[in-house]
Amino acid sequence: MAYIDQEVRRLVGKALHQYRLIEDGDRIVVAVSGGKDSMLLLWLLRERLARAPIHYELVAVHVDPGFDTESAGRLEDFFRREGFRWEIVHTDHGPRAHGPENRENPCFLCSRLRRVELFKKANELHCGKLALGHNQDDFLETFFISVCYGAQVSTMLPRQEFFQGAVTVIRPLALVPSAKVDRLGRKLGLPVIPTCCPSAEHNKRKEMRTFLQELCARNPKVRGNIYHALSHVNLDYLPAPLEAPAGCSNLREYLKKEGGVPEDHGA
Repeated sequence: MAYIDQEVRRLVGKALHQYRLIEDGDRIVVAVSGGKDSMLLLWLLRERLARAPIHYELVAVHVDPGFDTESAGRLEDFFRREGFRWEIVHTDHGPRAHGPENRENPCFLCSRLRRVELFKKANELHCGKLALGHNQDDFLETFFISVCYGAQVSTMLPRQEFFQGAVTVIRPLALVPSAKVDRLGRKLGLPVIPTCCPSAEHNKRKEMRTFLQELCARNPKVRGNIYHALSHVNLDYLPAPLEAPAGCSNLREYLKKEGGVPEDHGA
């Protein structure tokens, strides 16, 4: 188990450095849902303060979706017991998203409403960074959801600015596989607050998670290979959009004509 300690901390440190996620003087809202990822993220970011050459501030923020009356209280107890600075935002987002007028995609609406609350709280607390607990598997699942259901090649970003740079979303667990998050969280004895969401086990992300697990079952390197492929795109071997003007045989030619790729840009 000592290995998992070192490996997860190494991958978090690599992500922080590679993607320039945290800088000296940052004030950071850490979105804590109560799941294994966000709980470990909060713990590790505070732990790094003891040895990092920079200083930053953390505020744990939980957006209560309103499914029950116990989850927020259990998180509040944890924050208080462990000495975290914290805020809890009570909402009715969960029931609203699952209302009769929104049966097709409750997860999208709930996620969108929650993100709005997090941005508002970051602004209120004068925090320029918003840390989310998405792990490497989440990046890959989002990629496959985008391809299979959105007809586009895209995923999340480890670092992404919003509102002209007023708030920057960071994802320090971007390089950490879900299984390693789970193992270290259990080793540290971090609590996991079960979700009462009725869509938790019946959504597109769950479907893609099962697909990814089956894909990686025979070769563990597949997960890392897919993640690296996201930033190693050979435009010469991707077709131009079907609505592209005649004469564009691949995506690079199309983007050049649209001004999206400089002439000397490499794949």
